[in-house]
Amino acid sequence: MRFTFPLLFALCASMAAPSGAVSLSEDSLTRMATADVVLLGEVHDNPAHHVTQADLVRRLQPAALVFEMLTDAQASAITPDIRGNAGAVAQAVNWAESGWPDFAMYHPIFLAAPGAAIHGAAVPRDAARAAMQQGLAQAFGDGADRFGLTVPLDDREQAQREALQAEAHCDALPDNLLPGMVDIQRLRDARLAQVALAAFEQTGGPVVIITGNGHARADWGVPHYLRQAAPGITLFALGQSEGARLLPGAFDAVIDAPIVARPDPCEAFRN
Repeated sequence: MRFTFPLLFALCASMAAPSGAVSLSEDSLTRMATADVVLLGEVHDNPAHHVTQADLVRRLQPAALVFEMLTDAQASAITPDIRGNAGAVAQAVNWAESGWPDFAMYHPIFLAAPGAAIHGAAVPRDAARAAMQQGLAQAFGDGADRFGLTVPLDDREQAQREALQAEAHCDALPDNLLPGMVDIQRLRDARLAQVALAAFEQTGGPVVIITGNGHARADWGVPHYLRQAAPGITLFALGQSEGARLLPGAFDAVIDAPIVARPDPCEAFRN
């Protein structure tokens, strides 16, 4: 789907102040509205971030939605007859056992573009373990070369990624596990890219990816792997911060929302 100028102008005007979000610049709105793939980052338990995602999806009306939170099998279980029923969708994908925040925050995104195909790109736990035990390229399977997974990271980026993994896990992981955690992150990024690219090739786009900020970042995340596999694809990566905190990585635009009150995630490790 591509926009004529009058429709693009109307879309950008309607997107100028998404609910719960700081206004995006006119340039950002134009680039988002004309991109083949749009990544909408989030902090998973921040309701304002999901309000913004639903608002932008409603305005973009993508041909496909790709969710980090769903496997392919779970996405296939969301049939048109249950899509409007939050309880039925949550039950169909066993959301209560998934570990993700309350599905009520995510359901409006599914409703925002009722004609969009739903795709899941979650990496199952056994595949994640395989990345640590067998290697990244073998865990990914066919297409590892295309997405650049056979090429090791340079030493600087590897060290930076390991430091972020250590911080994300409250500095509680043994150092020898950190390279494997980096491989799992790369595996998840590449799988999101693979599914999004397949959705784009099937539908002609645009495709919207709903994912955490770490996957949405334009330098290391999903956009990097999309550019590896399809250099001509146009992308827009939106990050969503909290309380004006700086997000690690590069984004095409960043908007802010209030900080959510939450328990200290490192308390369990200290205890």
